[in-house]
Amino acid sequence: MAQSTAVASLIEAETGRNVDLVEISTIGDRTQGDNVPLHSIGGQGVFVKEVQRAVLDGRADLAVHSAKDLPSDTAEGLVLAAFTERRSSNDVLIGATLDGLAHGATVASGSVRRRAQLSSVRPDLEFVELRGNIDSRISKVPEGGAIVMALAALEILDMTDRVDQVLDIEAFVPAVGQGCVAVECRDGDADTHAALTAIDHLETRYQVEVERAFLGELGSGCSLPVAGHVIDNRLHVFLADPDRGAYVADVIELPDTRAPNLGARLDLARQAARDLQDRLG
Repeated sequence: MAQSTAVASLIEAETGRNVDLVEISTIGDRTQGDNVPLHSIGGQGVFVKEVQRAVLDGRADLAVHSAKDLPSDTAEGLVLAAFTERRSSNDVLIGATLDGLAHGATVASGSVRRRAQLSSVRPDLEFVELRGNIDSRISKVPEGGAIVMALAALEILDMTDRVDQVLDIEAFVPAVGQGCVAVECRDGDADTHAALTAIDHLETRYQVEVERAFLGELGSGCSLPVAGHVIDNRLHVFLADPDRGAYVADVIELPDTRAPNLGARLDLARQAARDLQDRLG
């Protein structure tokens, strides 16, 4: 709701058009038990499919998502018309710093990526599931432990005072699209598309499209912990196999963000995905 309100305000400011919010409850919202991992109820996409359906059947004109929740394949009949300017992409710890966590301390996170990255530097840590809205998650910091969250979520709710440590973005590579809000509309809805073009942030689009190309090459069925993030024309990537305790990471130099280079940037991202898969075995 906070993201949708922010998008509505942007559209109203840029176009002068009024925007009404349509609240949709998704399966991800309705299945909030701490012991119910996201991958067990559908994984990536559980927070977006019913919102997309509302646009496709005409109950709404546009759909607002955390870009990191979007599958790499755009839904048939929809178009990604805007990527709003990216907020901070870092993950954060609440409850303790990484160095301040005692040996064997418990960290709560529902993200297999976050668990794999923290395990790569602190294999002693124990992990438990974490679900719920922001207030609910913050209230569930394990005793003597910490929870992991996206800094952007706390920024949009003005709750960054709860952060104990901002994790280094190069060591703890974020999820594809993290920190960005993506907005979809119906393919062919020229009026809504034009309104969304006014809030499309090109630099963010160039970043997130590269990240999504990397994810797309891994395949929509990829269930391994994966991360991809563009910083200063460098694509930072991470892929792990927790069952084997193995992970690979790399940094790929990209051409600059000018439009003629976009195809080359996407090709390099796809090649990076293939290379990481080969190296991980």
